[in-house]
Amino acid sequence: MRKCDAEYLLGQWQDFKVPFVFAANGRPYVQQLQIKSGIWFADLRQSGNMPRAMAGWPSPLGLKEMLQENTAEGNAALDALPYDFLQDENGLHLRDYQLKAVQAVDEAVRCGKRTALLAMATGTGKTRTVLGMIYRFLKAKRFKRILFLVDRNALGVQAQDVFKEVKLESLQTLDQIYNIKELTDKLIDAETAVHVATVQGMMKRIMYAESEERIPAVSDYDLIIIDEAHRGYILDKEMAEAEQLYRDQRDYQSKYRYVLDYFNAVKIALTATPALQTTEIFGEPVYTYTYREAVLDGYLIDHDAPHQLTTKLSEEGIKLKKGDTVKFINKQTGELDTAYLDDDVDFDVDQFNRKVIVPEFNRAVLAEIAKNLYPDAPETYGKTLIYAATDTHADMIVSILQELYAKDNLDSDAIMKITGSVANGDQKKIQEKIKRFKNERFPSIVVTVDLLTTGIDVPEITTLVFMRCVKSRILFEQMMGRATRRCDKIGKDHFEIYDPVGVYDSLQPVVTMPAVANPQISVQDLLKQLDEAEAAEAITDIAKQVALKLRRKVNKLDEQTKKEFVLATGKDVAAFAGELQKADAAKAKELLLQHKEALVQLEKYRAGGNMGGMIYDGKDELTGHTRGYGAHKTKPGDYLNDFAAYLKSHANEIAALHIICTRPKDLTKAQLKELLLTLDANGFTALQLNDAYSEYTNSTMVAGIISLIRRYMLGTELVSKNSQLSRAFDKLNKNHKFTPAQQKWLDIIRSYMQQQDILSVEAFKEDKRLQRLGGYARAQKIFADDLDNIVSEFNGYLYEDGGKTA
Repeated sequence: MRKCDAEYLLGQWQDFKVPFVFAANGRPYVQQLQIKSGIWFADLRQSGNMPRAMAGWPSPLGLKEMLQENTAEGNAALDALPYDFLQDENGLHLRDYQLKAVQAVDEAVRCGKRTALLAMATGTGKTRTVLGMIYRFLKAKRFKRILFLVDRNALGVQAQDVFKEVKLESLQTLDQIYNIKELTDKLIDAETAVHVATVQGMMKRIMYAESEERIPAVSDYDLIIIDEAHRGYILDKEMAEAEQLYRDQRDYQSKYRYVLDYFNAVKIALTATPALQTTEIFGEPVYTYTYREAVLDGYLIDHDAPHQLTTKLSEEGIKLKKGDTVKFINKQTGELDTAYLDDDVDFDVDQFNRKVIVPEFNRAVLAEIAKNLYPDAPETYGKTLIYAATDTHADMIVSILQELYAKDNLDSDAIMKITGSVANGDQKKIQEKIKRFKNERFPSIVVTVDLLTTGIDVPEITTLVFMRCVKSRILFEQMMGRATRRCDKIGKDHFEIYDPVGVYDSLQPVVTMPAVANPQISVQDLLKQLDEAEAAEAITDIAKQVALKLRRKVNKLDEQTKKEFVLATGKDVAAFAGELQKADAAKAKELLLQHKEALVQLEKYRAGGNMGGMIYDGKDELTGHTRGYGAHKTKPGDYLNDFAAYLKSHANEIAALHIICTRPKDLTKAQLKELLLTLDANGFTALQLNDAYSEYTNSTMVAGIISLIRRYMLGTELVSKNSQLSRAFDKLNKNHKFTPAQQKWLDIIRSYMQQQDILSVEAFKEDKRLQRLGGYARAQKIFADDLDNIVSEFNGYLYEDGGKTA
């Protein structure tokens, strides 16, 4: 910057030293405040702006861009920019809820918020929503350079594909309009508009850059969009005073949080499952669209009552006695080995396949599940995703399934493992397998561990199998989200869940808790930090931490390891820990350095020595295959009775129930949606109620929710959805002589009603399918301005189910 363009002023501001303040055209612009703890920034063009901390200095390019930036003008341009191009059928064509999400973030940005959180269910198109958001921000010049941050390559590749393939305006994609840097690009330039990067990659560039690489400046991005933000963490703990003398607070901080705090940018976060740590960082969601709302609106698919499979071993557990001979996989050799147990050991089903490998349990439940899978016909029956406990367990599942289907001459690629170990972790090969699962006929059954729990979109998935117990509700919801996508080409109207390990029951008492970062400081790390710890307080703190680690390990050591430690130090582990804890700083440091090798060697010890997963090869057999209805309910009759009891006990509290019982034709779409969300929150869905009714009565009945409610509140006749529609249209046709054009519209309405419980005038104004045919105006003209009466008459016929009212 030339001297004539900027004034350099020195001065004092309260307790802060001000290295420089520069001004353009006589107006102060940027204030850099050098404080004891770092660097602060403030835009002084508006007197209400407050300084904020920065993690470092901006780059020369960043300073120039700050000087050119005008937030007020950008907000005004954003406010003036219409939204219609986002819903253009030839362009992005956002759905109503996606547009509301964009509008909510726009409002947050215009109001000066530095963070915003969007909570949108898995499968509702968060990436597409973000594309619309990014385009508006760049088009209005509200932000200049955007970092799209993901936590795994697969999600980054998916975002890049959307940026390259989805048309925006004039049939152009985002990467045709703006300069986009991809996952493989480490550096940005002045023309970069969007940069896609992983948290891990960005962390490496900030903290561990190669000598020839430029470390990113804090000013490189003015907006960060964080995908799958539930994976970001709050600080686990504040350091003790002694720790501050030799540790860095970043040791207690997640990679996500460090990268976010490093850049001087607005942050917008996306998640399907907001948790405590998410809202701690980004605040409460500015917009929420839930899975249940998406199901009710017809954008996502609901699941049927889960299949609960039990075996003799899963019910009774595995009980081993002291002295029993057990098999295990030797971690060093990878070979099968044997050992004697030192103590009694019990295993429950939630420990199967993780702490103990049980081949016969897996064989028993997979044989039952395989009866209902058709891996040779994914174009008809869809695909299956199986969640395994470990990579070794995934191999076992694949092997068992291949044996079960051996007689069917199944294609060798039909059953496949896709985990992080594929091709020794080769990311390119892993991505190829994921793309095959998504785009090709085979594989039709995929076994994974954690790799495919988030961000993978395979609409053909119609079956989920949980062969591992999940304790995190957030993870469970993400795993469920893999099957919620619509897939009309195979006629997918629901998905199935097989649960042989009791996931549903285990999650009943679980509350979503923050997955905080918990640094596992090793003894080796602590010993290294002795070189930096000069103060006595810091040295004794390190000694106490080492002593605590020794005390926790002492009861897990075998006799040989204990003897080796005594030979090396002259004391047993407990005595050494006691001496270390009582020693002053000088003595503690002497002990730690003198016996450094013995302490590091002891830390490498693991209970069981080289013992990997224990193998239990006892026999097992299937003992039950039931459906789960509601919390801890396995009998369909109990579920239906609970439904009836709930309706009757809340009849006077929920207005929609009274309308359904007295004048169902007057029920509005908004009232019905609110009622359905209330019922769902209490464990009742139309899909599971129908399934329970069919199982209880041994029929194939599929009825609408209003018919089900009237059946269990009034005792009216329960008729199938198809019979109900046929009866209503027959009566409507008897009372009118419709023209061919009107009959065509009635056929369209009948198709629409296959997925609906009421017909409303608003539907002609809101539903995309009806709008494409001309909407309300066209239908009103076809029915000679009598559409409202036709709709009311039709709804009256729809629920003539015995003439009963409350």
